[in-house]
Amino acid sequence: MQNFIFHNPTRYIFGEGQIQLLSQEISKIGKKVFLVYGSGSIKKNGVYEQVLAQLTGFEVKEFSGVEPNPRLETLAKALPLIREFAPDIILAVGGGSVIDGAKFLAVAAYFDGEDLWEIVKTHGEAVTGKVIPLGVVLTMSATASEFNGGSVITRWATHEKDYFETEETRPRFSLVDPQAQYSLPEEQIIYGIIDPFSHVLEQYITQTTDFEVQDRLAEALLLSLIDQGPKVLRNKQDYSARANLAFAASLALNNLIGSGVTQDWATHSLEHVVSGFYDIPHAAGLAIITPHWMQVVGLTQKFEKMVRYGRNVWGLTGTDEVVAAGAITKTSEFFSSLGAKMTLTAWNIPHESLEQLVSAAVKYGNIGENALSEVQIRDIYTRCY
Repeated sequence: MQNFIFHNPTRYIFGEGQIQLLSQEISKIGKKVFLVYGSGSIKKNGVYEQVLAQLTGFEVKEFSGVEPNPRLETLAKALPLIREFAPDIILAVGGGSVIDGAKFLAVAAYFDGEDLWEIVKTHGEAVTGKVIPLGVVLTMSATASEFNGGSVITRWATHEKDYFETEETRPRFSLVDPQAQYSLPEEQIIYGIIDPFSHVLEQYITQTTDFEVQDRLAEALLLSLIDQGPKVLRNKQDYSARANLAFAASLALNNLIGSGVTQDWATHSLEHVVSGFYDIPHAAGLAIITPHWMQVVGLTQKFEKMVRYGRNVWGLTGTDEVVAAGAITKTSEFFSSLGAKMTLTAWNIPHESLEQLVSAAVKYGNIGENALSEVQIRDIYTRCY
């Protein structure tokens, strides 16, 4: 168990009808709102109208078109608008990609460096100048970006995808109404289960074995995702299941279960390489990579935790070797049962891309708790086809 400081200042406002508190929360910060959203789905599900009703009396400027796997090139188009408008707050209305994009805008608007990619490349260490406060109205639970300071950005011109994180980019507030997610398509619900599941695994399947509280919290979240996720797929308007899924996703990466433990994040780094080239949904790549990472790394360097995972989460019995191997099978079967494609080939990513992916991953730097070797990276990617 490591020493740690846990601090999460985001005002997390959860439940039915909570969007009605938006004007109250913004008033604490200012009157000029830069509204950021995606392709326009919020105009179809009624959230846009709810938000605009709350913004009556505020000065508002909008920027739309933030795509999944938000791109530096798209976000850069908003910067002149922000600098001219000089907002008091950036309001992100959407899922993780929109929130991540808004976080980038919050730090990039007054960044005094010459290359915006330095913000991401240095994981936030290069952030200088004023950071604009951020507020969130969540419309898709998956990434927990509404509850942390992290952001993942893609520079499509060079096919690089990486993250940055600062304390200043934690949302001042996040409004989470599970009802706002009733209209999500099935594919996004699937990703909204797999993404937080992977977030928990990255903080749980590690070499930390003496922090019982954290392990129990991680197991509770995994069990909740296993139980509640399929219920939402069966009935999109099951409020109880939707609410449990939403809160589990937020807790999966709000820095709580990662406090005091080593963390891995190898599957995320390996996936960033894949979607940096092929732009597949992030959680789709995680579903493919995770079981193979477990096979190559989990059974060797993290065997004790793999056994615990198999027994406490999947209820497996038998020898440690049988339980650890069975946990991998159960994980893969769970993702598949949700409807996830389980190979890169299924996403039309050719096997000829293997060496391209390996080379990019090696350049990525130290990947994972134990720094994956090139041999391990190639082995994992090879199994993904």
